[in-house]
Amino acid sequence: MRIGIIGGSGLYDIDGFKEAEKQDIDTPFGAPSAEYTGGTFEGLEVYFLPRHGVGHRLLPSEINHRANIFGFKLLGVECILSVSAVGSLKEELRPRDILLPDQYFDRTKDSAGQTFFGEGLVAHISFGEPTCGVLRKVAAETAREVIADVEGGSDVQVVEGGTYVNMEGPAFSTKAESNTYRRLGFDVIGMTGLPEAKLCREAEVCYQSLAMVTDYDCWKESEEEVNVELVIGHLVANSSLARKILRKLIPRIPAQRDCACGRALENAILTQKEGISEKTVERLEPIVGKYF
Repeated sequence: MRIGIIGGSGLYDIDGFKEAEKQDIDTPFGAPSAEYTGGTFEGLEVYFLPRHGVGHRLLPSEINHRANIFGFKLLGVECILSVSAVGSLKEELRPRDILLPDQYFDRTKDSAGQTFFGEGLVAHISFGEPTCGVLRKVAAETAREVIADVEGGSDVQVVEGGTYVNMEGPAFSTKAESNTYRRLGFDVIGMTGLPEAKLCREAEVCYQSLAMVTDYDCWKESEEEVNVELVIGHLVANSSLARKILRKLIPRIPAQRDCACGRALENAILTQKEGISEKTVERLEPIVGKYF
């Protein structure tokens, strides 16, 4: 199995590749955030992409998620692990803790940029369970093991499951927004996870995010107001831990998929085949080809 890794704020590369090679991928949806770094990692074929580009030059709303995920699909990736920085909406979820979301709540405005379909081809994926349960379980178990071996790791908790509310940014929340999300029972807030989850499901790629807490958003009166300086301090620690987790997690990902992620489009395409143009089918061939 080929595995993809999307690095978020603070995680712009990973070491440990053998025969690492940069690949510039062209997609029908434009250019991905950066070149993909591919090679052998812990004995498996792995591709890495920095979500915000080299040097963190892309705003969350500027990320071309469609190109990023389509590029992974062209590389034959079947499973993607995403690392992202998030704010906590709960007292018990502290900075440097890790949450593995199993639900998302959408507060974005760009639904057209979160699907590969349209232009004469309609598909509606099932998205009740937006992340891969098999991948999430393995990731949670591995993260707990790694943390137990890290000095000071006993202070870090791993939460398996929770709701990630996806805002657009680039500004952080107002207090009114943050407190509303808390009343609704959400766990963390970020700016990038939902589009990746949607597009991975359409591409029939397993997906799970490691949401690494950097702050309490702005709801907690006793805490320093969230700012870039505060976030960066936690980002550095989180990125170091993320690298350790990925190194141990990647070899544990099942070689054969027995989840439903790889069959997401089986009953999702509504448009009659005879009414779909050859050009559209050709453009999406890496995703829909097996159904035509």
